[in-house]
Amino acid sequence: MIYVCVPSYNEAPTVGLLLWKIRQVFASFPREYQLLVLDDGSTDATAEVLERYTRVLPLTVLRHDERRGYAASVDRLFRQAVELTDRPKRDAAILMHADFAHSPQAIPDLVRRIESGADLVVGEARLEGEPSRAHRLVRRYGPLLLRGVVSVAGVRDILSGYSILRLVVLRNALRSQSAGLFVSEGWAANAELYWRTGRYARRVETVPTIERHDLRQRPSRVRAGHQALELWRARARLRAAPIPPPADAPVTEGQRPAEAVSS
Repeated sequence: MIYVCVPSYNEAPTVGLLLWKIRQVFASFPREYQLLVLDDGSTDATAEVLERYTRVLPLTVLRHDERRGYAASVDRLFRQAVELTDRPKRDAAILMHADFAHSPQAIPDLVRRIESGADLVVGEARLEGEPSRAHRLVRRYGPLLLRGVVSVAGVRDILSGYSILRLVVLRNALRSQSAGLFVSEGWAANAELYWRTGRYARRVETVPTIERHDLRQRPSRVRAGHQALELWRARARLRAAPIPPPADAPVTEGQRPAEAVSS
């Protein structure tokens, strides 16, 4: 089973069409899949749009009564996927955004990497259609703000929000962080995700993707300066929240957890 996890906040104009495009991808790339969408306290028509799609798609909608943010949304989506699976060594979860930044056309490539033995695959993005030079610069050089604290072997774009993870890896990471998978927010949370789950992945890979910033139907919520500051603040939080393996975590056959890099 492939669980497609989509955090959403006020994405009524795009979320329904995105789900339909994901359906079209799986129609030509037949795999069992389940759509999991988290409505993070939206104040527009997102809830109404999602309700309509539950009638025609394999879709489960989770909701927060009030907005809790990106990290809390991703955490809950992943916990739901881990709770639903009965084959964590085989099943996987895809993380992607609801604003058309991430194309569903990359899903088959991500899934094939998992089927060939990878445990974590990150979509390394080439940005297109982003008018803000500050945004482009922070997105490109932001990982430097986490240097010496977070490193994932073989992954350059640790801020990417498009990835696929084997559920046994997610399960082990979640068990090690029972109070919550993340201590950071925004782009820093993506880096933290790969840092924490990479600890349990025997094989980490990347695929090239295009991140479109000209297809969203609303103004960008990203403020480059705020993201840079959050990345810098995340250094101390991540140092204070190391990633030891849970004592009772089973290890995948033949697997030896990769050592995390921190200081």
